[in-house]
Amino acid sequence: MATISLCMIVKNEEEVLGRCLDSAVSFADEIIIVDTGSTDRTKEIASEYTDQVYDFKWTDDFSAARNESFAHATMDYCMWLDADDIVTEEQQEKLLKLKDTISSDTAVVMMKYVMGFGSDGRPTFSYYRERLLKNGCGFRWQGRVHEAIAPAGKVVYSEIEIEHREKRTGEGHSRRNLDIYRKMKAEQAPFTPRDLFYYGRELYYFAAQDPQCLQEARAVLSSFLDRTDGWVENKIEACRFLSLCWRLEGNEEEALKALLFSFFYDRPRAEICCDVGDWFFRREEYRTAAFWYSAALNTEKDEKSGGFVSGECYDYIPALQLTVCFYRLGETDKAEACNELAGRVKPDSKAYLYNCRFFREERDKAQKQPKADKNKEEHEK
Repeated sequence: MATISLCMIVKNEEEVLGRCLDSAVSFADEIIIVDTGSTDRTKEIASEYTDQVYDFKWTDDFSAARNESFAHATMDYCMWLDADDIVTEEQQEKLLKLKDTISSDTAVVMMKYVMGFGSDGRPTFSYYRERLLKNGCGFRWQGRVHEAIAPAGKVVYSEIEIEHREKRTGEGHSRRNLDIYRKMKAEQAPFTPRDLFYYGRELYYFAAQDPQCLQEARAVLSSFLDRTDGWVENKIEACRFLSLCWRLEGNEEEALKALLFSFFYDRPRAEICCDVGDWFFRREEYRTAAFWYSAALNTEKDEKSGGFVSGECYDYIPALQLTVCFYRLGETDKAEACNELAGRVKPDSKAYLYNCRFFREERDKAQKQPKADKNKEEHEK
């Protein structure tokens, strides 16, 4: 059986750390906690689960902290979690099975990271991350912010899911990330293509409240897209964020161009198709909007691409939007069929149930209308 060192970096996580570690004790053979300056009960809570709690001076570099946590690992594989991550009982069982069955030549195990959930608890946003890394193979974290490890050797894609269940708002974290990137810029530190993409994204998050951030976000994302290097999935996502920047500036034409430019890099993703459909929908150009929503429905979802996947863009969202498009085009039968498709995905959806009642009432009105017309004719006679 393979063994696992759970390696975590934490700071002021008293609200969530116990919840995370409770979900990890079943599969972790050792737990390593690197604290980067907590002032609450984080270290005390960590000590209830492990005696391997280490202090590490924060240097505005997430990779440095994560590499420190990996340096203390003694088991076969290193696994990382954030304090607000959860491994459900079902996924714990899968992890225990993986420990029994993993081949010794496996270097990296990719696991799905579920980051967003709908009101029904259904995952809405996920992507694969390098989660289990063989110890002693020289894997190193790279990047001061949004750190990552480049997979190498034999890579296995697992169906195990890690859930990110953040309790706090993301504003503080996002500002922290933005401040680190701005510090890098002030120091004239080199920016990798990945750094540029995430720097532009962090700037966008504050663009609505800071016009300077908006202009800088557009400039940074454009600079990233102008480069000949960079990961294709980041390029496509950058087009989406650039489009959002143009929308905030009120330039709808450039917003559409940015979305269409993503087709230069690869086949259309359903997320992009939904964005383009929304562009035409907002202009009440329902026939064209329906074309793009239909394209989204017919787009194959590739969850193992490593890119960000908004699952509902492949089924529920386009089906629901097509319901509206076809109804406003006077094609009620198609509208009802699309609503039923949305209902198969989310049967408890308020929008789906509302549409069901609406169409039922419309049919009742249509059935009563001929009788009313006939009575009127007879009365006139």
